[in-house]
Amino acid sequence: MKILDKIKNVNDIKLLNENELNILAKELRGFLIKSVSKTGGHLASNLGVVELTIALMYCFNFDEDKIVFDVGHQSYLYKILTNRKNQFGSLRRFDGLCGFPKVSESKYDFFDVGHASTSISVAHGMAFARDLENKNYNVISLIGDGALMNGLAFEALNSAGGSKKKMLVILNDNQMSIGESVGGFINRLNEIRLTPNYESNKRDINEFLKNIPVVGEDVSSFVQKTKDSVKYFLLKTSLFEEFGFKYIGPVNGHDTKQLIKVLNQIKETDEPVLLHVYTQKGRGYKFASENPEKYHGVPPFNIKTGEFLNKSNSVSCSEIFADSLIEIAEKNEKVIAISAAMTSGTGLTDFANKFPERFFDVGIAEGHGVTFAGGLAVSGHIPVFAIYSTFLQRAYDNIIHDVCLQNLHVVFAIDRSGIVGEDGATHQGVFDISFLSHIPNMTIISPKNQTDLKNALFYAINEHNAPIAIRYPRGSLPTLHNNFYNDFSKMKSEIIFEGDDCAIISVGDMFEVCYNVAERLKEKNIKATLINLNFIKPLDLEMIKSLHKYNKIFIAENNIKQGGAYSIILNALNKFDIFAKVYSFSFPDEFIPHGSLAKLFETYGLDEDSIYNKIINELTETTETTEIIGLPKSKR
Repeated sequence: MKILDKIKNVNDIKLLNENELNILAKELRGFLIKSVSKTGGHLASNLGVVELTIALMYCFNFDEDKIVFDVGHQSYLYKILTNRKNQFGSLRRFDGLCGFPKVSESKYDFFDVGHASTSISVAHGMAFARDLENKNYNVISLIGDGALMNGLAFEALNSAGGSKKKMLVILNDNQMSIGESVGGFINRLNEIRLTPNYESNKRDINEFLKNIPVVGEDVSSFVQKTKDSVKYFLLKTSLFEEFGFKYIGPVNGHDTKQLIKVLNQIKETDEPVLLHVYTQKGRGYKFASENPEKYHGVPPFNIKTGEFLNKSNSVSCSEIFADSLIEIAEKNEKVIAISAAMTSGTGLTDFANKFPERFFDVGIAEGHGVTFAGGLAVSGHIPVFAIYSTFLQRAYDNIIHDVCLQNLHVVFAIDRSGIVGEDGATHQGVFDISFLSHIPNMTIISPKNQTDLKNALFYAINEHNAPIAIRYPRGSLPTLHNNFYNDFSKMKSEIIFEGDDCAIISVGDMFEVCYNVAERLKEKNIKATLINLNFIKPLDLEMIKSLHKYNKIFIAENNIKQGGAYSIILNALNKFDIFAKVYSFSFPDEFIPHGSLAKLFETYGLDEDSIYNKIINELTETTETTEIIGLPKSKR
């Protein structure tokens, strides 16, 4: 019987001896690789924390103690060891295990996470609450070196260190976020990592400095400064200690015995401690360790060859954006590309290689990235910030204050807009229309196909001269109507074809579904006008005025209903006293869970069959049961 199969209870791991713990590490890696090869998920990051997770489970009691994972990419082993191994085949599937810690999923998940750099703040809050309640459990934050670069993490270090509350921050230093970690702080960590005898050196230095005589106040002050200077010069670690943390490390994150020894010592301290652990991302699986960025988040794959399965032959939006940006940048030297630790994910790798002096990765620092872009724009350059929709949320104030308020020419290339699928609620990009549309000076384009994406980017860089966002989905856009050139400089909607029975307004990647629905309606002798809403803002008011002839208007968008295209169009219809039944095909006022794209669209009624059936029912019913939105009660 495998040792892993003996772990029935969260504390069973404490009964294992050193040899059994090492065997468990091998079994966990094997189980993880086999399972993720079928479900897809975050592989390399989890392979890197096997021994660290075992040591944490061995030393702490999570029936009482609390751990907060930063992002949660590395929480799979913890899930397996907290009574969820038998459910792991449902990982990231609809109604299955979430790919991130989720409070509603298990009593051992203490906080919902999915975005980086939050864990120290959360853990500090938990430690503060613990002391207020006169309790005595341990609180742990597990954060990566990439996430530690974010300003929120530094704010939390400052606050937590100053409070002197007992808590443990574990810095999992693998020199990676998703891609390679960058920046001055990372360079300092590299220096520390190359000084593996830090702890013994510190003891030797402190013992030596204790023997320096202290005579008089001035001499005492001088000697203290000398001690600080010598420690800083030799150890290069004053940063964490200046924040108020006791620094321990660096420790080999793959040495279970050493980790257990250090963690047990830390449990006895009553102050904030930062444990610096160095690990290898992808450890134990050749393909992942050799290419940790590629195997960070993976679809199902062949274990023997490492080959990804079910690969799409379609060109992704990220690829189209990247190729188009290079083509534009070759002719326009003012173009600067910016990434926030997502160079590969947003397709900017080739741009970075071709124009290294015109590319900058700010790391996991989205707010800084936006304001950095503002600095470039006010200096006469054209920054293009490629970023996932879910991460742009983190820079909301910067967008308003540092770009739009000054009407600066910054191009936001918003990747993964709309539903993204298996990553779930923390990553669904269904809010960008809603939080961008009400900001003055902001223009929003949602291209319907591949050609529109290229043309929109050209327009945004070379013809527009103000803040502008181009939103496009994960995966690919259709090739439908690819040969039709859309002149974006006119800032108009497109009438694809006209009919008298109703109007269907399609937003962005909903175009192909709406087009197919309209064609199916023709078979029922129902003639619909199909409108492609390229520009969500500014809204094409001439198009809005033309809607007076329709009694029923259907709007389909890959966004939440509140504040989305539906809300924008409804307000415009009311402005022009156009009264009609307006139906919304969008996501409701709730967080959308994880699951495949197809399953989520079907569940929320945004797939082709659901939209078609709804329109048929509304157009052919004899009894009026639907609320007439926007129409005064006296006219209903």
